[in-house]
Amino acid sequence: MRRSILKVMAVAVLVAATGWAGAQERTIKMGLQNPKGHPAVLGAERFAEIVAAKTGGKLKVNLFPGGVLGGDAQTVSALQGGTVEMTVLNSGILASQVKEFAIYDFPFLFATPQEADAVVDGPFGRNLHARLADKGIVGLAYWELGFRNLTNSRRPIQKVEDIAGLKLRVIPNPINIDWVKALDANPTPLAFPELFAALEQKAVDGQENPVSVISANKFAEVQKHLALTNHQYNPQSVIISKRFWDTLGAADRQIIQEAAIEAGKYQRQVSRQQASSTLDELKKAGMQVTELPPAELAKLREKMKPVIDKHASTVGESTVKDMMAELAKVRR
Repeated sequence: MRRSILKVMAVAVLVAATGWAGAQERTIKMGLQNPKGHPAVLGAERFAEIVAAKTGGKLKVNLFPGGVLGGDAQTVSALQGGTVEMTVLNSGILASQVKEFAIYDFPFLFATPQEADAVVDGPFGRNLHARLADKGIVGLAYWELGFRNLTNSRRPIQKVEDIAGLKLRVIPNPINIDWVKALDANPTPLAFPELFAALEQKAVDGQENPVSVISANKFAEVQKHLALTNHQYNPQSVIISKRFWDTLGAADRQIIQEAAIEAGKYQRQVSRQQASSTLDELKKAGMQVTELPPAELAKLREKMKPVIDKHASTVGESTVKDMMAELAKVRR
């Protein structure tokens, strides 16, 4: 009897020390808003492959693309409750959990994807992800959605004034609502899975997203005009339920963390490679593409400034100062 007790104790010590308990077969549900073929889904597929290979199939990642698990807010809530293990979403959406994340939605914050990489992969981005732990969320890595552009079904956008009066779907958060108002347009907050139907039924005139999203979700079928405004860049956060994370051993945690970063390098590469070819595809699909001349882009930036000033106080002066300091470093 004593020998059996000692054996059980020895196994318990081994489990605690090595994370061996994480070697049991587990399934990870990962929800994504975009459909198959989109760079975010391709990144998630690569992530699933890496995790399966490094755990010998003991950890299996099941993907649920196309918003089948609900919109972002619904998926984050499920993740906090432990009924969904993982998701990938625009980092700015996490401002509903930690207000400082709203800085990622500032218009014209990043000039290039490389600037964004340097900031989010560095101390600034890691520190923001660390703040999610108190909300039942673990931030693993940053991927990208890319630069956002405007589409609509009513008219070409050749100058800033052409945006006025349009009913535009926006991500449901205050900054996006305010910048649309600043352009004298009408913001309509809407969960992404509801967007195509809203465009098709003319419940909204237009929306704004990177060209990869516009193409993957077949918005060319219901939107005629595309304006290349590049008004906002979206990093995406790969997050996992802390409730699930805490059940994993150290070895499995490390595998998942490293896989998210490794898959992210691939995801960004695919996203950037697709950007130019996707634009050609949208033109072939019948979309009329316009680019704002430099003077109009300058006017667009000017219209956005009061929105940035307003939300800088909400985000916090120290966060804005830290972001600007990181950007200054990168630009030197």
